[in-house]
Amino acid sequence: MSKLTRIILILALLVVALPVLPVGAQGPALVDIPELPGCQGTVLASGARIAICMPTETTAWNGDLVIFAHGYVAPGGDPRIPIEQLLIEGISVPQMVTSMGYAFAVTSYRTNGLSIKNGVDDLVDLQQAFATYKGTPSHSYVVGVSEGGLVTTLAIEKRPDVFSGGLACCGPVGDFQKQMDYFGDFRVVYDYFFPQVLLPYGGSAMDVPAELIQAWQEGALPATIIASLAADSHITEQLLKVTKVAYDPNDLSTISNSVLEVLTYDVFATMDAIDKLGGIPFNNKAPATWYYGSDNDKLLNRSVARFKAARDAVREMDTYYNASGKLTKPLVTMHTTGDPVVPYWQEVLYRVKTVSSHSGANHLNIPIVRYGHCNFTASELIFGFGLVVYKATGSWPTGINQALPTAELQQQFNDLKANQGKLIKAAE
Repeated sequence: MSKLTRIILILALLVVALPVLPVGAQGPALVDIPELPGCQGTVLASGARIAICMPTETTAWNGDLVIFAHGYVAPGGDPRIPIEQLLIEGISVPQMVTSMGYAFAVTSYRTNGLSIKNGVDDLVDLQQAFATYKGTPSHSYVVGVSEGGLVTTLAIEKRPDVFSGGLACCGPVGDFQKQMDYFGDFRVVYDYFFPQVLLPYGGSAMDVPAELIQAWQEGALPATIIASLAADSHITEQLLKVTKVAYDPNDLSTISNSVLEVLTYDVFATMDAIDKLGGIPFNNKAPATWYYGSDNDKLLNRSVARFKAARDAVREMDTYYNASGKLTKPLVTMHTTGDPVVPYWQEVLYRVKTVSSHSGANHLNIPIVRYGHCNFTASELIFGFGLVVYKATGSWPTGINQALPTAELQQQFNDLKANQGKLIKAAE
């Protein structure tokens, strides 16, 4: 597995017919989930689908639970558990977790698309449902990626009574409004430099027509975008300078990948976000927003499309989508430094919040010097999880090295643990 954001291009839903369980009720028996061998699930009263995976008979349950908060799933259709996000480098995340003696659980959230507002409640519902079926865990840890990284952060901040610690990966934890502006800025600047690609379908950066979405789904439009970037390298260079989107200078093919990934969010997520936030979340009104880095910045700023964020949307984001940085339980954040979708500066902003709120001792950040969104190795994720447990309990998970299926991965873990002495000392 390389980049988890590709899941928003996977629109086929993995729908499993499961019984409905009101949280807190005994409910019907869990049923097997074919897509997750050894796991069982049901549907909660909220509409969220859940899956629970227990250690095998040869591995005793250690009494603790690991909850997975998944990343963005394209809006529309019934809520689904994105099975593809439960694999990393071809390795099953539930199997890695249960091999260490932990129980594993995952929720679809109650809705696809933007799921942050109710995400914490969905995690709490999942933890309570697990307790109903399997017993109350001694510790409940949360591991989240991308959108789930922010859900994880909010869960640790808001519900320390439920969750013992969290690993938040590649999430917009620093400032959600700035993340929305990042997506919007990229789209309007792209339209300025390449008006012949998306604008002929009608609409705008904040009004994405169904025709544009359909053209993207059919595959022709992404190919056109790639061809346009290659056709005029100088214009592409200006686009990169103005938007400051991350790419790997040693692999120029990542330029088209970065452009496609960011535009994908505009195409598939914008209308859902406007609906759930109660208005346009993007603000680039002049003169507060000034774009620079082109051959003619005055012309760029005169010509680029301008939007004002709706007051209701700003209030909604401030209330439900922004992390505070106030931590009473350990939170480890992990982020690739060359992330084109959720820029690494989100980590810097969050660190400022934790220090300002006198919570810095409960926060550790692991920068991964690499290109890509959520582009981690299995060894890195296991190491990050181990740090969470170590900070919460004073001990590393039993058998953490053996959770990795190959000697090479186990050596990678050992190297990480040896080389990250400062992080481990900070966790003590």
